[in-house]
Amino acid sequence: MHTVEKIGGTSMSRFEEVLDNIFIGRREGAALYQRIFVVSAYSGMTNLLLEHKKTGEPGVYQRFADAQSEGAWREALENVRQRMLEKNAELFSSEYELHAANQFINSRIDDASECMHSLQKLCAYGHFQLSEHLMKVREMLASLGEAHSAFNSVLALKQRGVNARLADLTGWQQEAPLPFEEMIASHFAGFDLSRELVVATGYTHCAEGLMNTYDRGYSEITFAQIAAATGAHEAIIHKEFHLSSADPNLVGADKVVTIGRTNYDVADQLSNLGMEAIHPRAAKTLRRAGVELRIKNAFEPEHGGTLISQDYKSEKPCVEIIAGRKDVFGIEVFDQDMLGDISHDMEISKLLKQLKLYVVNKDSDANSITYYASGSRKLINRAAKLIEEKYPAAEVTVHNLAIVSAIGSDLKVKGILAKTVAALAGAGISIQAIHQSIRQVEMQCVVNEEDYDAAIAALHRALIEPENHGDVIAAA
Repeated sequence: MHTVEKIGGTSMSRFEEVLDNIFIGRREGAALYQRIFVVSAYSGMTNLLLEHKKTGEPGVYQRFADAQSEGAWREALENVRQRMLEKNAELFSSEYELHAANQFINSRIDDASECMHSLQKLCAYGHFQLSEHLMKVREMLASLGEAHSAFNSVLALKQRGVNARLADLTGWQQEAPLPFEEMIASHFAGFDLSRELVVATGYTHCAEGLMNTYDRGYSEITFAQIAAATGAHEAIIHKEFHLSSADPNLVGADKVVTIGRTNYDVADQLSNLGMEAIHPRAAKTLRRAGVELRIKNAFEPEHGGTLISQDYKSEKPCVEIIAGRKDVFGIEVFDQDMLGDISHDMEISKLLKQLKLYVVNKDSDANSITYYASGSRKLINRAAKLIEEKYPAAEVTVHNLAIVSAIGSDLKVKGILAKTVAALAGAGISIQAIHQSIRQVEMQCVVNEEDYDAAIAALHRALIEPENHGDVIAAA
């Protein structure tokens, strides 16, 4: 009857609060155990190690990949070392723990530096290409962040008298990588969860290479696989906020309600909008294993949070969440030759995937297709140009848009379309497109980018606030 719990990087950076709220709290004795924690790197560390997730500012990895000389990446790696040592000093006042924490991370960084130096030297010879080894370097660097926070967590817990144990999944100095599932199973076979609190690294080194598929979403994949492999009673993700009916910054903190229960379908819709409750592939692992997921606010430990399960449906049809994304471009392709021909859609979809543009949705009529894609303006423009080159007779237009969605575990609400249109019209917002599938878990409205904030507020007022959704609140 154990739980597997994940703590994100932003929460980990407030470690004393996390220690008091989550790791220990009011627990004593046996109540401290039967828990496995999967921790992310402290906030900002992975950006320094790889590249900034939002701005793209190069970190150690990017400087190494583009380097003409060692100095470019060595300076960045030393900056990471300094930041990690500063974090250690912030966490530990005791000389013993501080020495152990510093020795651990210095050893890891020294090993990584030597490895990268040797690889760069080897690839100076024509028979070896650096590009063939870059993904391995990326994984090695990423693992430093999780190893740092996990090792420190174990140290801090032991300092407080908790029998904590590290599950180092980074494969550091491991002779050969194991398949992902085998790597997880082998590490947890020997733990006694009744008397050991286990802290695992969010990164797992494996034969498949998690970053090849998930890049920086690997920690939730690790978390889900541990929960499935160990037969967890419940999987818990601790975030800095509750899963609520909308962004409180847009509709007002006094207007939003915490979602007490929902299902994995709703979680998937949120992921599609870039507002992940959990990575969709991680959710798939939990669903298959029959493990329920709970989303909790790390800084309100007494609150039950949101329970996500496979078969849940609200007691009556209702809208649970108003969400959306602003970073959407509509790529409209008009070509009379596409009537009755699906090849246009297949080729254009393939092109957008090659450019690594994320398609949130698409719609079509007899002679046009519009792809609602997320990505940089530069890539969107390149996509439009390549489509025009592929189909010279086509007219390609790019629109700056936003998507606003009404989401619920059972969205068969009578008159919801009429209410939605009336609410947006009443707010002076023009609907560019609207989508609702037969599965009845989401309705998407496409609006102009500048109308996004007002549209979120208008739909929350019309579809959630009047009924106050007492059934949803009660389930919390």
